[in-house]
Amino acid sequence: MDGRLHDRIAIVTGAESGIGRATAIAIAHEGADLMLAYLNDAEAADATAQAVRDTGRAAVTVQCDHTRPEDVERLFSATQDAFGPPDILLNSAGLDAPGDEVAQMTEETWEKMLKVDLFGPFLCCRAFIRARRAAGGGGRIVNISSVHEEVARTGSAAYDAAKGGLRNLTRTLCLELAPDRIAVNNIAPGMIMTAMNQEAQDDPEARERQVRNIPWRRAGQPEEVAHLAVYLASPEADYVTGQTFTIDGGLSLNVGQGA
Repeated sequence: MDGRLHDRIAIVTGAESGIGRATAIAIAHEGADLMLAYLNDAEAADATAQAVRDTGRAAVTVQCDHTRPEDVERLFSATQDAFGPPDILLNSAGLDAPGDEVAQMTEETWEKMLKVDLFGPFLCCRAFIRARRAAGGGGRIVNISSVHEEVARTGSAAYDAAKGGLRNLTRTLCLELAPDRIAVNNIAPGMIMTAMNQEAQDDPEARERQVRNIPWRRAGQPEEVAHLAVYLASPEADYVTGQTFTIDGGLSLNVGQGA
């Protein structure tokens, strides 16, 4: 049977691990071919590509530092050469909070966080928009943000600022791209069992301490975020644009409880 994304072409950044990897595989199961962008771990990206091919769909890997305009241009050129114009963009590549409070933070740390978590998605969105307009319009952008676009943390100023900026980039693009019928949405995960929560994966006691703050009393899995991303990329979500979808087991609603 044809899936919801039959014969679509999707670009996924951060495809070597975590939410990017899980979403790439889920998109493939729905019938799309994949261009998989990774930063350093070619072996992990190849493993994702093989998982995509195991579904019967095509996959190509491309090394890409999405903060570099020339790398993003090369990513989209490779997509055009391999498949044609992309229909779907998932911006998943990112960095976690460095843990530095503002008084101790260097300019280099601040700049790097904003470049990876905000400037990179901007470059990819810009390239995608140009490709879709050249192809006649239509398409889907899904940005992976964080609950910390809204909920601030000590030691997380650069991350929080970048993710808040990504939410507002999403909202602005919704208005700019509605005439082109390019839908743009944002997913804001809470605690997800990826490399960003490696301590929780390695140490059950650390994981238990963290999930006490989550009303659902567990961390999420990358596949759960992937299912939501697939929906937002699908024709079923045609009337959905400019929105943030929080997937956090209720974590963001627990702020201030008990005080």
